[in-house]
Amino acid sequence: MRKTDNPAATLLMVGSMAAFAVEDLFLKRAAMALPPGQVIAMTGFGGALVFWLIAYLRGQPILTRRALRGAPLLRALSEAGATMLYVTALALIPLSINSALLQASPLVVTLGAALFLGEPVGWRRWSAIAVGFGGVLIVLQPWTDQFQIAGLLTVLCVVVLAARDLATRAMPAEIGTFQLTTWAYLALVPAGLLLMVLAAEGAEPVTVTRWLDLGLALVSGLFGYYAVTSAMRLGEVAVVAPFRYTRLVFALTLAVVFLGERPGPAMLIGAALIIGSGLYTFARERMRAKASAAATAPR
Repeated sequence: MRKTDNPAATLLMVGSMAAFAVEDLFLKRAAMALPPGQVIAMTGFGGALVFWLIAYLRGQPILTRRALRGAPLLRALSEAGATMLYVTALALIPLSINSALLQASPLVVTLGAALFLGEPVGWRRWSAIAVGFGGVLIVLQPWTDQFQIAGLLTVLCVVVLAARDLATRAMPAEIGTFQLTTWAYLALVPAGLLLMVLAAEGAEPVTVTRWLDLGLALVSGLFGYYAVTSAMRLGEVAVVAPFRYTRLVFALTLAVVFLGERPGPAMLIGAALIIGSGLYTFARERMRAKASAAATAPR
């Protein structure tokens, strides 16, 4: 039986969210100076090298036809599409807004699971989803002159990420974690090159500062991935998953300290609604799982 250690898993989850926030900071710095497609392609190449080596050492083959069909292919394409959207948005709008909108991802996953996987969702969780999307609108403020249309790229990114997560649920159990990750990073290389073609942008020279940004983004992203994977394997999902929202706290701190951003009341209120509805959704899912386990337990 798998050992469970919720305190350690919680620390790992919080650490991973801090690492992902740091990754976003350095990706934003790089994407503001270089074409976003170039940033994506270079990051994908570096990440693929690292995870391919790990997969090789674990005996998980990468060059296999399995990567080119079904759920693995959908997951890799979704990862590539989401990264194209998110890095482009990072270059155009504040990090704090990007991070707040990204927190809607669990709500979209719940919505997608109900619509496409037939998972039961009661009126309480439907209400939470509606409140969460209300928070998204408050963050975007499309009815004011503060509306930044590039924020829709992050909203679309959240939808694509939900497709990735739903594809992950449908993944055959025998496919290794590092296989999936390597395929995802490999998909970023052509995705980045395609974005450069679509934007009619050529590769720019990479200065020492930009190499440092890209290197730190890669290292923090790799650590974040390792920590979040370990957290989900070590702890109970219902206990650990809500700590994903700490990413916003770290992102806001970094945005204020290093980028000089000053999030307004609308952004903070919208983010609170998104997070609150997400936490409520997690709580309802936990209650439903307990009720289901009690109903099927031997008497």
